[in-house]
Amino acid sequence: MPRLASLIIGFGLIFTAVDGAESQEFTAAPDLTYADMADLALGAPIVALARVERARRLDAERAVGVAPNHVRFYVEVELDTLIRSPDAVPGRVSYLVDVPHDADGRRPRIRDRQVILLAAPVPGRRGELQLIAPDAQLDWSEDRERTIRNILSEAASDDAPGTVTGVANAFSVPGTLPGESETQIFLATSDGRPVSLSILRRPNQEPRWAVSLSEIVERASPPPARDTLLWYRLACFLPDRLPEVSMENLDRDRMAVARADYRMVMEDLGPCPRQRG
Repeated sequence: MPRLASLIIGFGLIFTAVDGAESQEFTAAPDLTYADMADLALGAPIVALARVERARRLDAERAVGVAPNHVRFYVEVELDTLIRSPDAVPGRVSYLVDVPHDADGRRPRIRDRQVILLAAPVPGRRGELQLIAPDAQLDWSEDRERTIRNILSEAASDDAPGTVTGVANAFSVPGTLPGESETQIFLATSDGRPVSLSILRRPNQEPRWAVSLSEIVERASPPPARDTLLWYRLACFLPDRLPEVSMENLDRDRMAVARADYRMVMEDLGPCPRQRG
């Protein structure tokens, strides 16, 4: 999308007005998952609720790089609520958006739609935005707004989990009783904030695991609930298997235990489904 902003220049000569008689209401694709919305919300400098005031279709020869069965529009919207932004944003903004045809192959009607924008400012062009992804104009729904607000609120808190990038080190030690052990898995994060997993096994008990967001592992918390920011950081970004390099200081028996403990954590977290391409 970087070149889209430059196409706005002279838009009065290269856009075609939307003909309402040739278009109909957009039929939404399968709803976005928590991970989809977290991917978009956390990567967007600007998140806002808006209403589409005007929509003009870009001529096909000028809509470079549009995906098959999509139409590119120049859109002007009135902002209703600014959920997130590093700086002030005008009440009326414009941007380019690619929207899929409906099931019958006709152009969608997007005028007057309530939308959620996930965008970035265009340097040097006040009042113009650039969507952070081709699908970063979302049809508004109460559930989507609530989920995005919760994601951003969690991310802004003082105890927000770091962005997990992989596994740093894993250690596993046996206990004093047969079948007793403790495994600690320290995760790598993009900003260096500590995140670690602790797995305890006791004879005749189900194994238990916890997660710590501080240097003090003893302050670990129970496993995160699904569709929370911490769950997303773990379930969506940890590797499927414990990397061999993270266990280089373990013997064969301890490696087997660490692998089993990690596998248990991943199974407990469950899959991280996404609908976006």
